[in-house]
Amino acid sequence: MAKWPNVPSVYGWLSLDRRGHWLLKGERVANAGIAAFFGRNYGHDDQGRWFLQNGPQRVYVTLDYTPHVYRITSAPGAALALASHSGAAVDSIHAAYIDDAGQLLLDTDLGIGLIHDADLETLVPRFSSPGGVTGEAALAATLDALQAGRDVALELALENTRIPVKPLRAAEVPARFGFVPRPVQPAGQEECY
Repeated sequence: MAKWPNVPSVYGWLSLDRRGHWLLKGERVANAGIAAFFGRNYGHDDQGRWFLQNGPQRVYVTLDYTPHVYRITSAPGAALALASHSGAAVDSIHAAYIDDAGQLLLDTDLGIGLIHDADLETLVPRFSSPGGVTGEAALAATLDALQAGRDVALELALENTRIPVKPLRAAEVPARFGFVPRPVQPAGQEECY
């Protein structure tokens, strides 16, 4: 890296969609090897900007929503295991939220992330509310209230723990969790084409 000390950072080329797909200039990265490389080199700076480290160069990522998109990696009936779109395994889940659009987000040891929509059905049986109501009935009874921003008694059961599901406004997610969804090139910095 000492050979190229002044390589400009790249902005606006790479993005992450709500399904965990990398997009390069708007085109989905279909090559699994390249996507895996992106995941291994995905990180963030102290300003909350997420980027791909490509040798001496940082390629800042435009986030369609959250910095992570979580997928279930465990087999049916096994203890719940999740991984980020980047390939990093989740070790712990700290909080669960349903936003005003009805999307499920988890705050984990990796950071805030959206649950991939294809995995929602697998999680439905893990929802419970007072009185022993579980699964789809528990979720249906409280979803409207959560989307409206009201606290309700809904929990997500994870093996030996229950996590309260709280309401969250999508517009507040970046500030609350300290990330920049659309990094922009600082004024005066050399532009990379």
